[in-house]
Amino acid sequence: MQPLNDLDSIKARFIAARGYWRPWTDAMLRANPGFLAHYAEYAGHPARTGPLTPRMVELIYVALDASATHLYEAGLATHLRMAREAGASDADVFDVLHLVTMQGLSAVLQAADLLHEAAPQPALDAHDPMRARIAALWPAQAPSLLRLAAQDRGYVAVLLDFLEGGAPAGGLAAAERMLVRIALHACFTHGDMAATRALIGDALAQGVSRQEILQAIQLGGHLAVHGAALGATVHARLQAAGASD
Repeated sequence: MQPLNDLDSIKARFIAARGYWRPWTDAMLRANPGFLAHYAEYAGHPARTGPLTPRMVELIYVALDASATHLYEAGLATHLRMAREAGASDADVFDVLHLVTMQGLSAVLQAADLLHEAAPQPALDAHDPMRARIAALWPAQAPSLLRLAAQDRGYVAVLLDFLEGGAPAGGLAAAERMLVRIALHACFTHGDMAATRALIGDALAQGVSRQEILQAIQLGGHLAVHGAALGATVHARLQAAGASD
């Protein structure tokens, strides 16, 4: 670890580890250089170790920053640039954005299950073709989708159309989509452990490795630094205002 009074070295190592430098990091460097020195290692570890390619790491960051649970434009711009530099195609990016849009379905399914418990509806017929379509397109949450279809078949039909037709051709592989979905649901900004559990089971069954899943999960933890980024930015602004009084 570099000396905490060597601010230029801390800055250089941070940029090398994280690929960016912003006003908040400059404010943090002046106020608490130890934070930046150690944060670069903490956030950099899951990004640079593990089996995921740099392209996949950056696409997961794109998903996490673009998610409606976070909407962090500065991070999205950084990681979208880095994803493209790592070889991500436009189809990859828009496949990720399709999965980001589907993140909201989880809450609908959970709430609809509560409604089904309170006011049950007859199940779909055992030979209903929608059963096979649900199993093929969204197996991890198939039981909930089947219960929702019993309550509003038309909604599930158009949802399945969006699942099938809303993703671009030539985008992510199936295993890559699974990793993005796990990262989105496991991240503290969403924290849907029921969906995460189901997705992990499906991913393992499809041959995704434990190490790949763990790395995707870990990438979401340090999004919480954006709270520190906001705090450091506001602190610097107040300090500057006080100095000018």
